[in-house]
Amino acid sequence: MTNAAPILILLLLAITFLYSSFEKLTDWNGTMTWLQSHFANTFVVKYLKICLILVLVMEIITGVFCVSGIIELALKPTSKIAWYAAVFSCLTLLALLFGQRIAKDYDGARTLVIYFIPAVVLVYWL
Repeated sequence: MTNAAPILILLLLAITFLYSSFEKLTDWNGTMTWLQSHFANTFVVKYLKICLILVLVMEIITGVFCVSGIIELALKPTSKIAWYAAVFSCLTLLALLFGQRIAKDYDGARTLVIYFIPAVVLVYWL
């Protein structure tokens, strides 16, 4: 299968974003509590609920595109949906990275770059 590598990266990203959004939805209060302490000394704390909703929507859209891209790549040699999934993954990761930098969580920001690299590779491949 010529699309094995892109499918594996899409699977990595789908798991990442869909599970993250699942956690946010099933433990909304816990997530909000943690984020309030994480962003306590930043301007973001005032807008935390809207920021969380935005990130949640981005993660769900990205995860759905990733799963749809996997299906399309399994059936066809190319996939526009998979390319959108890769681009949305990059945008979502950049939004999360921006938040980590605002919070001065440099280890968290560095961790996001680990996900960003395969997402950019995927944009290039597709």
